[in-house]
Amino acid sequence: MMIPMALLLGGGFVGAFIWATKKGQFDDVDTPASRILNED
Repeated sequence: MMIPMALLLGGGFVGAFIWATKKGQFDDVDTPASRILNED
């Protein structure tokens, strides 16, 4: 029972990662962190 649950959970994480990558969640990770330092 534990092995199928672990495989299902692992597959869910892989699927969520692939979905987030295709939606562009990891395109630009540096600009939002440095945006607060810029004065308008």
